[in-house]
Amino acid sequence: MTKVTFIEDNGNRIEATAQMGQSLMQVAVNAGVSGISAECGGACACGTCHCYVADGSIILPAPDSDETDMIEFVIDPKANSRLSCQVAITPDLDGLVVHIPASQT
Repeated sequence: MTKVTFIEDNGNRIEATAQMGQSLMQVAVNAGVSGISAECGGACACGTCHCYVADGSIILPAPDSDETDMIEFVIDPKANSRLSCQVAITPDLDGLVVHIPASQT
């Protein structure tokens, strides 16, 4: 199983165990992470699962053009912004650290 740490805007850390094939969004929702509302259910259509991958954390595969386009519409996008619905859990992501933007809470 893959371990992922979510850090909410208030500093609260939530460590979750993810199963292969789940989206990072599913892991966050299942773990009760505040700020990942996932209104579109993972269709890359709303941006309510926006997160930041921690510097020095695991390097993720590059986002596709649909994700990149949607990130342009989130509040406070950064170079390390991702939509958690578009990140598939693999063994390579073990130890991933994700920050939830203040704008999501």
